[in-house]
Amino acid sequence: MLVLSRKKNESIVINNDITIVVVEIRGDKVRLGVEAPKEVPVHRREVYDAIKRNEQLTAEGGSADATGDK
Repeated sequence: MLVLSRKKNESIVINNDITIVVVEIRGDKVRLGVEAPKEVPVHRREVYDAIKRNEQLTAEGGSADATGDK
């Protein structure tokens, strides 16, 4: 894992077309802005995990909502 230090309004660039900007730092929370092409999905980790669980259940023949409940 690459670990970087950034201040407010500083950014990092990934693969020439994705930019992550530190928008705000407040206490122990950091707000990030993500600029990416429309075809690149961007999700919070918990949302991504729910989507993957749903896809896995669907592939196994079950049905689930985004929370993983049948």
